[in-house]
Amino acid sequence: MFLNHIKEFLFKKIVKKNITNVKNTPNDLLIKTVGIIFDENYFYEKEGLLNELKKNGIVENNCSILVFKNNSKKNETFSYPIFTYNDIGWSGSILKKEVQHFISQPFDLLISYYDTEKAALLSITNQSKANFKVGFSTIDKRLNHFMITTNAENYKVFIDELFKYLKILNKI
Repeated sequence: MFLNHIKEFLFKKIVKKNITNVKNTPNDLLIKTVGIIFDENYFYEKEGLLNELKKNGIVENNCSILVFKNNSKKNETFSYPIFTYNDIGWSGSILKKEVQHFISQPFDLLISYYDTEKAALLSITNQSKANFKVGFSTIDKRLNHFMITTNAENYKVFIDELFKYLKILNKI
């Protein structure tokens, strides 16, 4: 447990140093594929958020989800791929194949659904190959193209604001 705090501290220093500003690559592509990163320690309404995305025209098969947990038990089973601090090396390298696959996918939209800065989540968002990144305004401004000011419990407000601006930007 104590080692995880030290690892988080060191990893956060590495990530903050390596965060690059989001490149503004103009694209007129419509959003078809969506990647979502959750922090399960603070947000439990994954199904509600997915239902809101479906209501707004996103096909569930085109959504990929990655869930972060502080720690997990060996016998726990999950419906979505998860990662923990154990899946990250001391130098910040990603050790789990599912996470590496998620990072390498070129999503049309990446939703970073966490409002507290954790080095593991920041690193995944930074390394992602997504074309358009959306997150909360409480997170480092260099990571996302678009930021929404609300808290994680108000997922309906988040999705309403997201799709309002995606329509304005002609992304849907």
